[in-house]
Amino acid sequence: MSEIDNTEDEKPLDFIREQIRTDLEVGKHHKIVTRFPPEPNGYLHIGHAKSICLNFGVANEFDGECHLRFDDTNPAKEDQEFIDAIQRDVKWLGCNWGENVYYASDNFDQLYDYAEHLVEAGKAYVDDLSAEEMREYRGTLTEPGKNSPYRDRNAAENLDLLRRMKDGQFDDGTHVLRAKIDMASGNINLRDPVLYRILRATHPRTGDSWKIYPTYDFAHGQTDAIEGVTHSLCTLEFEDHRPLYDWFIENLPVPARPQQYEFSRLNLTNTVLSKRRLTQLVQEQRVSGWDDPRMPTVSGLRRRGVPPEAIRDFVSRLAISKTEGLVEAAMLDHCIRDYLNEHAVRRMGVLRPLKLVIENYPEGESEVLVAVNHPGDETAGTRMVPFSRELYVERDDFMEDPPKKFFRLGPGREVRLRFAYFVTCTDVIKDASGDVIELRCTYDPETKGGNAPDGRKVRGTIHWVSAAHAIPAEINLYEPLFEEPEGGNSQDFLENVNPNSVEHLSGCMVEPSLVESTPDTAIQFERTGYFCRDKDSDENQLVFNRTVGLRDSWAKVKNRT
Repeated sequence: MSEIDNTEDEKPLDFIREQIRTDLEVGKHHKIVTRFPPEPNGYLHIGHAKSICLNFGVANEFDGECHLRFDDTNPAKEDQEFIDAIQRDVKWLGCNWGENVYYASDNFDQLYDYAEHLVEAGKAYVDDLSAEEMREYRGTLTEPGKNSPYRDRNAAENLDLLRRMKDGQFDDGTHVLRAKIDMASGNINLRDPVLYRILRATHPRTGDSWKIYPTYDFAHGQTDAIEGVTHSLCTLEFEDHRPLYDWFIENLPVPARPQQYEFSRLNLTNTVLSKRRLTQLVQEQRVSGWDDPRMPTVSGLRRRGVPPEAIRDFVSRLAISKTEGLVEAAMLDHCIRDYLNEHAVRRMGVLRPLKLVIENYPEGESEVLVAVNHPGDETAGTRMVPFSRELYVERDDFMEDPPKKFFRLGPGREVRLRFAYFVTCTDVIKDASGDVIELRCTYDPETKGGNAPDGRKVRGTIHWVSAAHAIPAEINLYEPLFEEPEGGNSQDFLENVNPNSVEHLSGCMVEPSLVESTPDTAIQFERTGYFCRDKDSDENQLVFNRTVGLRDSWAKVKNRT
């Protein structure tokens, strides 16, 4: 069913798992059914991953089933692109819903029948108030609302108006169907909520066959009941909606009685997890799209090279509770780095090339050297890397006047070239401006493989690529999209966009084996960081995205606590 297969014995029981276990033990349910119910009006983000892993995870742990259900009740904001992306992302995260994919729109006929049931029972009415008037009548958190002048229409009149709404006889916004509950309730959600509104918009699945659409609150619980959901798991912002959820279940002839439970949502430092604001970033072209590697969307994380296993590991470390908190983004990076350190193949890439010429190496000749693919995994095997007289090394690996603790190249200094030879810098070539443009070195042919037969040691080891064989590449170095720890959660969130969230490097040089890499290949550029090939890259223009650096800042955070 899913790769999320933690067993009940292995995972500590949180309050939701405790509730499920109790319900099964007392016989309230013989099988649990959960669901992940996204609205198809945008791409999934890392916050959704917490809900996905919880819903699919508990279903696996307790031998139940989890549905993928699209709450597609607002065609003005929904699109088939989002439906496809959601299915792709959920599946990539390791979840398999089997045959259990559903849509709220599957139940539009049944939901409409439920609406007529409420009207006939005197528990719903058609209201002619404008949206602005409805806000005025609704009251505030401290003052009760007041009844609409249309609230006391009789059932026959309301039914006639509702059917005419359905037939498209009225303009958008002229009428709505509202539940008749309590305009004086302390819970604003119970102050005669809207059930149906007139909306002429083409639906991705039902086309133009409907002129009215149910609201999310009206469709959600009833769709849960129709599907046989037992435990409706949602985040804390829906806690105040639970009385309304229960009111619909109690007042409609639904086939089941699901129960809603709320848990805290994920809040991540330097990160926006508001779909509305992520949509704004895309629409205003502050990012290149929903899968921009700086975006916290599942698609963006994937394009940046984040493996699904790391996301699942991260989510598994989060508390399932009713306490809101802010999680350090460094914790996510730690999980990513932890997985990639074990699984990423090692390759050599030079981001800021500086030419190095080995003057005593034969001109016009080259050789191939053996390089291990992973120093901690012998089963990963080896590869052959070309070596020649002219190389590229990292510009930062040379200093003309190095300090005492700088153990890389400098005039007269000897270092090890990874997998190759010891070399000593003998001369520095500069241009007319005084900038270093080339290093002249000699090598010790007796140190092939990086070891000296006389036992002498060197303090520094640097990576390189053969100039004659290197492949040009562009490399994107990503930083958090938002500068403030709270991310973009303030009203002026666009002011917190980090202008240096990406650095594009051109003229980089990488070893030739990387031509065969794919976007799903996890790569560690030795001594630099973890990278993946961008999905739009091709053999004529290699582009790599940095997934995360080698340095683990989360370890420092943990040590401070």
